Amino acid sequence: MPRLPRLAALALGTAALGVLAAGPAPAAPATTGDPTVSDPRILAHFDFTQGQTPENIALEPDGSADVTFAFAGQVARVDLSGHTEIIAQLPPVANPQTPNIGAAIVTGIARTHDGVLYVAYATGTAETGIWRVAPDGSAPEQIAQLPANSLPNGIAVDEECGTLYAADSVLGRVWSISLDDPKPRVWASGTELLPSAPNGFGANGLKLHNGAVWVSNSDRGTLLRIPFEPDRTAGPVQTRATGLDGVDDFAFTGYGDTLLAARVLLNEVDFVRADGTHKAVLTAAAGLKNPTSVAVRGKTVYVNSASYFEQQKDPNLLLARISKDK
Repeated sequence: MPRLPRLAALALGTAALGVLAAGPAPAAPATTGDPTVSDPRILAHFDFTQGQTPENIALEPDGSADVTFAFAGQVARVDLSGHTEIIAQLPPVANPQTPNIGAAIVTGIARTHDGVLYVAYATGTAETGIWRVAPDGSAPEQIAQLPANSLPNGIAVDEECGTLYAADSVLGRVWSISLDDPKPRVWASGTELLPSAPNGFGANGLKLHNGAVWVSNSDRGTLLRIPFEPDRTAGPVQTRATGLDGVDDFAFTGYGDTLLAARVLLNEVDFVRADGTHKAVLTAAAGLKNPTSVAVRGKTVYVNSASYFEQQKDPNLLLARISKDK
């Protein structure tokens, strides 16, 4: 994977510019009602030299984690014993021209109740878009083509409406794609979703929660909420948190609008309160190495670390426990 060191250096420089440009983080007063995150342990270690840089995560009913290996172009399943199985390989691209990166990468992943996985693939070619991975083991199939100059990243599926939403880190958009007629449409756009600098990364993580699409902006260090209007169009963009320099993916804890956010450059996961204040709850001391994504199932927290900049070794999947303070 000869492109990996170049990509890591580029991404580090871009993200560092975003960190330098960002203002101070909001104060994080002690709050006895905050959930606590404890007992971190590494469930699985991956091989950076093989492109096994875990970028995003979706959970199976049995607690197994489906993760995208960005540079290997693969989807892997990690069971609760730590066993890792490659379940899908995206087709190689002969001459990838992915914006900001150059290499083809698999980014976001989402699972529907029938076991179908949807993944975002960014290549700078006609293969850029959303791909479907069926549970029968058949080859992945492209269901929607996005512009070659886009960089689809976090995705989520609204099964009730049969619509997939995708954050675009370069064009600063949220795309909507009907699973019945997968012609991409720009659902939301604006300055809040754009990168703040050339070759930067804007809209990144994406989740559906409480009547809205929530999006992180890595360059701007912000967490955004875009409510659904009654006709399912996008309402005004609301900034719900700032000072989250280098924020990547995030997951809601189950306590209202509180969430856990991965901060890829700072080697930490932050607990973000509904009022936008935040504090670190997992750090490099727990084994984080450039965390890229978070998932929560009950009292279990899953965190992917891609090790893009931390000596490019020991990418891993970490588990921890989340509980409510008395």
